[in-house]
Amino acid sequence: MERRRRMRYLAWVALLLGLVLGAQGLAANQGASATSSAEGPYEGHTLVSVQSYGLDGKLLEVDEDNEVVWKYDPPNSRVFDAEQLDDGNFLVAVTTKLPPGECPAEHLVIESDQCIEAKVLELDYETKEVVWEYSWHDEYITHHEVHDVDRLDNGNTAIVDMGNDRAFVVNESGGIVWEWQAEEYLSQGTEFYDEYGGHPDPGGETDWTHMNDIDKLDNGNFQLSVRNFDVVIEVDRETKNITNVVGEPGNHSILNEQHNPYKLRNGTVLVADSGNDRVVELNATTNEMVWQYGGRGLLHWPRDADRLPNGNTLIVDTFNNRVLEINEQGRVVWSYSGVQMPYTADRLSLPEEDHETVPGTELKSRYRRTGTLQSTLKQAEAYAAFVFPAWVKLPELLTIAGMALCGIVFLLELSLTAIRGE
Repeated sequence: MERRRRMRYLAWVALLLGLVLGAQGLAANQGASATSSAEGPYEGHTLVSVQSYGLDGKLLEVDEDNEVVWKYDPPNSRVFDAEQLDDGNFLVAVTTKLPPGECPAEHLVIESDQCIEAKVLELDYETKEVVWEYSWHDEYITHHEVHDVDRLDNGNTAIVDMGNDRAFVVNESGGIVWEWQAEEYLSQGTEFYDEYGGHPDPGGETDWTHMNDIDKLDNGNFQLSVRNFDVVIEVDRETKNITNVVGEPGNHSILNEQHNPYKLRNGTVLVADSGNDRVVELNATTNEMVWQYGGRGLLHWPRDADRLPNGNTLIVDTFNNRVLEINEQGRVVWSYSGVQMPYTADRLSLPEEDHETVPGTELKSRYRRTGTLQSTLKQAEAYAAFVFPAWVKLPELLTIAGMALCGIVFLLELSLTAIRGE
């Protein structure tokens, strides 16, 4: 009799927790929200690419009133880097998961239930129709997405192919006119490996370099971000040799699994230093830190940052599901949240090559750490987003854990009741 009473109590507690979870879901702001400051953000609409935790990536244009005025949401896809071209069209990197029936046989070896199509798309702004495309197939979606694309002045398009550890340039007809294979310049036996070290190339479909960014520099060279090596490298366009290295493999005091480095005109590099939960500006020759903003108390896995002409910095705070703009003193003057796992952001009032005018030496650094427990809880929230809706944060996770515990205990009591024939 006592056991049956406990089971009734557990059922009531589980029901109560279920009602609490429902109330939490209703109270949560599941749409996009925004904040702004009287100090004011830099003018213009903002282009935000959203990877998403699943396969519902999208590209958004947000106006000064924080309303979505343009949206592109391809099915079964993740969306990465995007930029607006001179004619107003958008160039965007999209990776789409395909069913086996649409996959070439050579890309069903590792996982026979899927392959991907990595695509670089130019979209007509008015109609959203694809007016230019370059694509290829690969094995599976995790760590095989195309992360970065850039339209060059001559009409060619620069692309990084993470799944095949390469960077390349295609012309308007889709012909490859330049290609750089990481295996030839980063693996064991190369000058880079002998001087800096790194990870031996395991071959196959493993995530060896996680190359995630390509930019053409003013001197004509290409700058590449090799995330898993913790380095930003400059590659001579003619010889393909590495001429400069920012960071050092395994030395996380400089960079830790960075994204989207941007070479500023004063010779420094502004980097979303993701693994260190900060945005950092580094001297490209000495690795000396010029400026930083972040720490787990302010950012969580940032993946893009742009210095704006007024000295503000636009930051994509990925695991906090927001884009924010901070001023020279490090105060937030604008933010846009509610998007799941944003990847990049651009202020559309600026040409791609005309961002910063204020060097980090004139800015105030801010870095806020968290305690071990708080940091662990924030990480748990981030991982939970891969399973639960975006509104499920720590309070909701505790409610769900309570419901699960009640369910487990109820089932144990039920089993004991059956065994003892009560």
